[in-house]
Order: sequence, then structure tokens, then C-alpha cells
Amino acid sequence: MSTQDQIYWGRCRDELKETLAEQGFPPELGEVMASRLGSPKAILRMTSYLRQAKPKTIEMVVDEMLAICSEIEAWKQKKASQEANARYNEMLYHGLNHWD
Repeated sequence: MSTQDQIYWGRCRDELKETLAEQGFPPELGEVMASRLGSPKAILRMTSYLRQAKPKTIEMVVDEMLAICSEIEAWKQKKASQEANARYNEMLYHGLNHWD
């Protein structure tokens, strides 16, 4: 990860922590959430949710984080499946000797 990426990641994380604190939640939760969410895009999505929905309980906050993580995992699985399917189709088209 480049220095620019690290700076951007840190800014997104800090924004999440600030938003949590503004809404009465422990900002330390933002640190844990940022690492669990795994990308600045997901962190920004979580921050946007907090600002728009203004959840009242920590359970609602964590539930949304888990939903975002679940969607990301489903997307990754879909992409892996598409890649495997493309390779399989290529094998069918070219035959097994193509891979030697």
C-alpha cells in the first residue's frame, strides 16, 4: 500500500470515528469497524449510513457494518465464481491440451 493510500485510509477511518463520536458512540468502535470493513470505500459507505440513518443503538450500527461486510464478501465470491467459470469455458473451448 502506498503512502497516499495509507493517508486516504487514515482520513476515512478518522471521519468514521468522528461521525460515531458526534452521534454518541465510542470513537474506538470506528477503529475496529474500519479494520473489519477492509477498504476506504466500505468505510465511507458506513460513514454515509451513520449520517443519513442516524441509528439510535450500537446494535443498529454493528448490524449495518455486518451487512456491508456480507455484501462485500458476496461480491468477492461472485467475482471468483465468474473467473472460475471463464477459465472452465476457456478449457472447454480450447480443450485440455491448451493448458500444457
